Amino acid sequence: MIMEKVLAAAGPYLEGRTVSDLVIGLSLIGCQLDNGNIGVSYVLREELSHGCSAFPFASEVIGRPASSIASWSISADDCLQRSIAASVLAAAACSQQLPEDNEDKPLGIELRAEDTVCMVGLISPLAAKISQKVRQLIIFDKGMGCSQSEFELYPMEKQQELIPTCDVVILTGTTTINGTIDGLLEMCKKAREVIMVGPSTPMFPKGWQGSRLTVLAGSCWDNRHKDELFKSISLAGGIRQISKYMQKKAVAVK
Repeated sequence: MIMEKVLAAAGPYLEGRTVSDLVIGLSLIGCQLDNGNIGVSYVLREELSHGCSAFPFASEVIGRPASSIASWSISADDCLQRSIAASVLAAAACSQQLPEDNEDKPLGIELRAEDTVCMVGLISPLAAKISQKVRQLIIFDKGMGCSQSEFELYPMEKQQELIPTCDVVILTGTTTINGTIDGLLEMCKKAREVIMVGPSTPMFPKGWQGSRLTVLAGSCWDNRHKDELFKSISLAGGIRQISKYMQKKAVAVK
């Protein structure tokens, strides 16, 4: 499992840290470590357990060692636990000197007019930019119905057929939460670029070496606005509502 390597690479940045605060909203999770770093991850609502007392572990996170909670990314069966782990990893990653994403060259890659691009997990603003630059954009999103999107969504069962034909593949960080990342990377046989994007992206390049991933494009957050950020998350806010506190990062996997 690739996430075992990622967790090992994150080890030095988790060591000695504890979780100082946590907020779990309908769309996002926000985590703060004791050094002030903030991480954000997605909530995969369609995969949550049912019942009013389904998540007793959530109240036990604050004060726990960050490394213990981050280990849920490979040990937990519960999707919400893995989402919490993703937020902890995202916060820990911000202790690195991560380069800013270049607005003139988003995601740090070149797109060509003849490219076929696949996006697994719809990010609408990014899809709008890409669709204007390439021959074809193929989008898969398990959690979104076709009627909810302004873009054409392809059936999930077409992944094994279409992803191996793509020149560029964009995977959201949620693929590390729902357990699909290993299988998806295996499908990227032709792609010259495989990019992971979104706040759930665990930004530890060393952990991705040897995989087909070429770029990590995630986020750090301005902790001076922690109260506003966490309040928005608690009120079911999404990335659009908290994007003004986002610091986009992009780093090559070498």
